[in-house]
Amino acid sequence: MRVSFLVPAYNEAATIGELLDRVAALDLDKQVVVVDDGSTDGTAEIAEGRGALVLRQANRGKGAAVRAGIPHVDGDIVVIQDADLEYDPVDVPALIDPIVRGVADVVFGSRLSGGRPQRAYLFWHLVGNKFLSLLTSVLFNTTISDMETGYKAFRTEVLRSLDLKEDDFAIEPEITGKVCRRHLRVYELPIAYYGRTYAEGKKITWRDGLKAAWVLVRVRLTG
Repeated sequence: MRVSFLVPAYNEAATIGELLDRVAALDLDKQVVVVDDGSTDGTAEIAEGRGALVLRQANRGKGAAVRAGIPHVDGDIVVIQDADLEYDPVDVPALIDPIVRGVADVVFGSRLSGGRPQRAYLFWHLVGNKFLSLLTSVLFNTTISDMETGYKAFRTEVLRSLDLKEDDFAIEPEITGKVCRRHLRVYELPIAYYGRTYAEGKKITWRDGLKAAWVLVRVRLTG
């Protein structure tokens, strides 16, 4: 099965080259679509130099970048791949395996289920993520342990059918809520997580956590 890597990127010149090299090393039939979200540091040029299909847009956020890239994917499976190397593409063959085998519609890579390397840092981010995952489980009667994970894989037709609207990091709870509301076949697999500090370029904040809770509730009540 052909795998499309959808890579939203904003000022990730320091990491996107290595990220795309790691993707290229995977023994998969693959396509790489990089959506440059208004970068000012040469991210797009580096991605083009690695042979990726690069789409450019003004800075609007991760969600807008993901939505912009969806019409351009041509694989049977889509993997949303952050450009910052917090998630290692070496985990992708295992991540997509339940879809390849025909048992899953969506697979979440969980940083909280154990068994893979995890950077120890940012306690309150961990607390917030566990709270949001618990809220997801309560609202949608599920057992997802890491709803905010940036590693999600989809059957392409499923991703295209979700009618996504969020522009920023709220794309993560929106995807999670809409997947759960439709009772799709969702699996989780442990993944490694090489998290960054804010000094190293991390962008998500506590405000995004508050919005994530609101988006989960909204999706549960209104779809």
